[in-house]
Amino acid sequence: MIRQLRSHQVHDWLLPGSHSDPQLLHADVDDRILVCHPDWGRGYRQEIPLREELSLLIIDYTFTRAIVTDAVGAGDRIEFEFHLAGNYAGYSLCIPCFMLRQFGVRHPKQRVFKVEIFFKGSALVDYAQSFIERLSPEAHTAAERILKAVYTYQGGDARATIARMLRQVFGCSSDGPSNVKRHMATSIEQILSDRLYTESFALNYATYSPITAPMQKSLEQILSCPYQSIHRLNYLEKKALALVDLRLNALLSPAQDYEASRIHDAAALLRSQMLSPPSLAALARQVGTNRLKLNQGFHTLYGTTPIGYPRSHRLSQAKRLLMTSELSIDQIAEAVGYSSRSRFATAFRQRMGLNPKTFQRHVWQDSSVQ
Repeated sequence: MIRQLRSHQVHDWLLPGSHSDPQLLHADVDDRILVCHPDWGRGYRQEIPLREELSLLIIDYTFTRAIVTDAVGAGDRIEFEFHLAGNYAGYSLCIPCFMLRQFGVRHPKQRVFKVEIFFKGSALVDYAQSFIERLSPEAHTAAERILKAVYTYQGGDARATIARMLRQVFGCSSDGPSNVKRHMATSIEQILSDRLYTESFALNYATYSPITAPMQKSLEQILSCPYQSIHRLNYLEKKALALVDLRLNALLSPAQDYEASRIHDAAALLRSQMLSPPSLAALARQVGTNRLKLNQGFHTLYGTTPIGYPRSHRLSQAKRLLMTSELSIDQIAEAVGYSSRSRFATAFRQRMGLNPKTFQRHVWQDSSVQ
C-alpha cells in the first residue's frame, strides 16, 4: 500500500534548496529554490522573480509516494503552464488561481517537468482578460458565468464588470470579500451549480493548447539560458513574455476554426449524453466529419480520445459528488453510469490515485477546520 502525505500547505513536501544544486539547469543567488523531501520524492521547484508582477518557474520532480493536498490556493495569480513531461506532456494550460479550497492527489512515480509563468497584481487582471477575450464564444460565456458565480458567492454585485470581478476574486481589490474565512474553506465544486460545473469541465479542456514549434523553441531558450545576473533576468523576461504571447495568439489561429468547431460540437454532445454516449461513427455523422478527423481533433484539442472524454467527465462528476454529497459509493457509481462499484473504483483510482472511499475520507477529514 502506498503511504500518503496529507498536506494542508501548498508545498509541505518541499524543503529549502541551494542555487548551487547540480540538478538545476541554471540558477542565480536570488532564485527561490525548493527541493523534494527525500522521504517523498526527488527533484526541485525553482522560482525566478523577473519583476514584481511576473515570475518564472522551472519544476522537475517525481514523487515516490502519493501526496494528498488539501489547501487554500494562492489566489493572487494566473499561471501559464507548459508541460514537457508527465500527464500533460506537449500541452500548455492556463490556470486561474482562486483563493479557494483545493483538493487533489499528486501521483507517485510520475515525473512532472514543466515551465510556469505567472502574473500577479494589475498584470494578472490584464492577462486574465486577454485570455478570456480569446476564448471561443461558448468558452468565453462559460468563463464569465463561472467567474460571476465565484464573485457573487464572495458577496460581490452580479452587475459588476469583468475587470472588477477579476480584481476581487484574485484578491487584487481593496474592497475584497467580507467573509474571507468562509470562502477560503470552500471549493469550486461547492460553489458551482450542476450546469456550471459541467461548463467548467468544458472550459478546462478549452484552456488546453498543444505546444507549438515556436513555443518549444522559446522553452528551450529559457531552459538553456546562457546569461547571468541582470542580463539573465532581462533575457528570461523577454522569452517568458514572448512565450505567453504565443500561447494567447494560438487561441486565435484561424486555421483550426472550421474543424475545431466540429470537435467542440462533438464534445458538447458527449457531455449531454454522458451516461450513454453515441458510437464514434454516429458522433462523427452528427457533427459532419469522419472518425479519423474526430480522433485527431480530440487528441489535438483535448489531449484525449472521443471515448476518453466522456469517461473523464463522468469521473469529474464523481469527484464532485464525493466532495459535496452524502451519497454512498454505490449511489455515486450508479449516478455517473457505472454498472458496478468495482468498475467505478478501478476507473476512479486510475484517474485520481486513490480509491473513492479513501478519497472521500480525506475530503471530509478535518473539513471543519479548513
